[in-house]
Amino acid sequence: MKNLNYSFIRIIFALVVGLILVMWPDVAIEYIILTIGTLFIVSGLITLLGYLTRESRKNTFRSLPIDGIGAILLGLMLVIMPQFFANVFTFILGFILLLGGIQQIASLTSARRWIRVPLGFYVIPTLILLAGLFSLFNPTGVQETALIIIGVSSIVYAVSELVNWYKFTRYRKRKMEELDFSSSEIEDATVIDEEE
Repeated sequence: MKNLNYSFIRIIFALVVGLILVMWPDVAIEYIILTIGTLFIVSGLITLLGYLTRESRKNTFRSLPIDGIGAILLGLMLVIMPQFFANVFTFILGFILLLGGIQQIASLTSARRWIRVPLGFYVIPTLILLAGLFSLFNPTGVQETALIIIGVSSIVYAVSELVNWYKFTRYRKRKMEELDFSSSEIEDATVIDEEE
């Protein structure tokens, strides 16, 4: 069940980011950076407020929450200068795509232990990996094109991850049921032998 949740979180995140980047590549990166900056500010403020309320309840001295202050400062930098971080963010998204392609190839390779995986299943993860490499080596040259490529790759990643998850999970469940059925037959046969 835990693997199911992580898979769906990855799929939904990749799909949402991909759709945003494809539909609004010119402004998407700035809004994503503004959103991330705002989240850093909010989490830093929560940490700082938690520190201040704890400090008022107890008279003991506690060190300042450096992580909360750092989160607020980083969030302010992201909100004030989103364009400056746009190129860095394109690089980060490319790196995430690269990791996504590698992760899919690794999942398909591990699935080969219990199911035959056709070579065609490796095409999309390889293309995702190549798109990540393209974005890493050319993050500033054609930022809007790179973002569209990243967006399309994210959508393709989400869809292929969903298909792979559905196909291999269903096959694994069927295999487990067959194994359970076989083991229960063996146990029944053992009980009959012992009774005789």
